Amino acid sequence: MKNKDNYIEFIRAEIDKYSEKTDFNETGKVISINDGVAVVSGLKNAMLSEVVIFENKTKGMIMNLENSIVVVLILGQYKDIKEKSEVIRTKSIISIPIGTDILGRVLSPLGDPLDDLGIINNKRYSLIEKPAAGIMERSSVNEPLQTGILLIDSMIPIGKGQRELIVGDRQTGKTTIAINTIINQKGKNVKCVYVSIGQKNSSLAKIIKKLDNAGALQYTTIISASASDFDANKYLAPYSGIAIAEEWMNKGEDVLIVFDDLTKHAFAYRSISLLLKRPSGRESYPGDIFYLHSRLLERACKLKEKGSITALPIIETQNNDISTYIPTNVISITDGQLFLQTNLFNLGQKPAINVELSVSRIGSSAQNKVIKKLASSVKIALAQYYDMLSFSQFGNEVDDDTKIILEKGKRINWIIKQNESIAYEWIVEAQLLYLIFSNTIVYIPFESMGEFKNYYIQSCNESETWKQIEQMVEINKEQIEELNKWTLNLIYDFVSKLGKNDNEILKLIKKQLK
Repeated sequence: MKNKDNYIEFIRAEIDKYSEKTDFNETGKVISINDGVAVVSGLKNAMLSEVVIFENKTKGMIMNLENSIVVVLILGQYKDIKEKSEVIRTKSIISIPIGTDILGRVLSPLGDPLDDLGIINNKRYSLIEKPAAGIMERSSVNEPLQTGILLIDSMIPIGKGQRELIVGDRQTGKTTIAINTIINQKGKNVKCVYVSIGQKNSSLAKIIKKLDNAGALQYTTIISASASDFDANKYLAPYSGIAIAEEWMNKGEDVLIVFDDLTKHAFAYRSISLLLKRPSGRESYPGDIFYLHSRLLERACKLKEKGSITALPIIETQNNDISTYIPTNVISITDGQLFLQTNLFNLGQKPAINVELSVSRIGSSAQNKVIKKLASSVKIALAQYYDMLSFSQFGNEVDDDTKIILEKGKRINWIIKQNESIAYEWIVEAQLLYLIFSNTIVYIPFESMGEFKNYYIQSCNESETWKQIEQMVEINKEQIEELNKWTLNLIYDFVSKLGKNDNEILKLIKKQLK
């Protein structure tokens, strides 16, 4: 019996040993550090993408998990971090503050305020990295997102939930298109996120001022990782932006997000990967460079009975070459591209979009019905114009039909040219497209196009037919015929008042009216 009691006590003692607090290895030591990447030992229970804190209070993110060590990407100043420095686990995956409190604010990729508006009193956070919504959760793109830019809305339309790439050389107006699209969402119940990656602080300050002056900053959140920032922050910036946008989308709101630009994002990730000693491939990029952007852009979509995220990623090319690694990758991920060219920009075409090389794969299904009908012939007319223009530059004599195509093309180019400070409502875009659709544009003297444009838009605002179309968001055959006569009479009156020798034009208009 005595032996039995001893045996029970022995078992209890063994059990008590297991009831003691387990050592979770919450603290580690830096083994080595090199250019913002630290190798740390002692964190055996650490998680991938977990935030750790160094002795100097700088945060880091775990990028690699190995047998006895973890590799940490340092998210800040690392000059004071040395070998044997202490590293503490936080047990939390990297997150960013979310909610309406961050509207009108400029934040770092970690959610720290970069403006002078004080701290953000927000206790709600969202994981930066999340899986994209599944296919069964998604809905088809069926609602237009108006950019206010005639050329885009008519020929390369964008729908809510679409991913439309803006690609081109530097200084061709890529950012201008994106910023003007944000400004055009004023009063349309669309929240916006602008992600600045690798830009100069002076350039970002101009963008913020432009948004503020236009009243667009109040519904926009800006995530900034400047040119002088660490590569780690440039890498995290777009994921922080999409996490903020997802919160609003899941609440049933429409969101527009701009990534400016993903070329610099890829550069930053390449530098990080080389430091992490990951195998490099084409152009020294790691093998998962495609996954880097696909897992980001796949999070932009339209959800069933919820909101949407429309993404405008920007890619910078060199010498208009879109066949290099990063542009081809992102083109294959997105639902179309706006291709801007330097030669068009230098010729004064603004926006400098090459219509033949640009495409929207799903936007036309969400396009406004009036604009869709009136814009149907514009792209073909422009393509014919560019072909004939190239032919006529060889000095060959051209026939009358070719002259008509060239004259019409000149006027179409003038109509779609748009100053960056001007944004059109859809009904104004429809009115301008009607001039092209009905071929009445050929009767307008080219040197008087600017004067006529203002006169025409003002007259359209007083037209009962256009008022009906705006209310119906539809256009029928009878309205087209009625508008044709009305427009020809308007042009006849305008040309008559010019007091120039335009009798031939007047005769042609009279013939059409009969």
